[in-house]
Amino acid sequence: MTFEFVLFIALGAIAVIAALGMLLSSNAIYSALFLVVNFAVVATFYLLLGAPFIAMVQVTVYAGAIMVLFLFVIMLLGAERLRHSSQKLIWQQPLAIMLVLALLGFSGYVVVMQGSSVPSGELANFASYGSPAAIGQLLFQEYLFPFEATSLLLLAAMVGVVVLTKVDERRRHRIQSRRS
Repeated sequence: MTFEFVLFIALGAIAVIAALGMLLSSNAIYSALFLVVNFAVVATFYLLLGAPFIAMVQVTVYAGAIMVLFLFVIMLLGAERLRHSSQKLIWQQPLAIMLVLALLGFSGYVVVMQGSSVPSGELANFASYGSPAAIGQLLFQEYLFPFEATSLLLLAAMVGVVVLTKVDERRRHRIQSRRS
């Protein structure tokens, strides 16, 4: 059994425990923070696979922007509490601290070992493998049509959302007159 396999099992256990913490939490904000831990584990998996660019995208897009949006919506709607329970869940804080410390330890090890495990002759090839320049070149040369098709699909979805959520002025006036 190699050390990478043991590291994979340990990170997988952290991901599963964080997911269970997210599901069992009675506070929506704590659930979102457990989800951040889960996103960080996925980013560490990407580092293990030798894809540092995808790992950083995972952290910045999902753990950063998307989770800020989730937390904003949770706070805006006032949905911090999912269930009104009188009992305090004393296991949440120690579990979260333990998971984050274990994740930081394993992630630090992965970052240190990624630099030292690559032979010097292959370092130039390894560095350009997952670089933003290599990904951009592949995306805009080899996969240009699927990239543009996806952008058109997203544009059509945004227009559809605007059309579906737009309320006609006459309909709004009728709804307001019924309430009065």
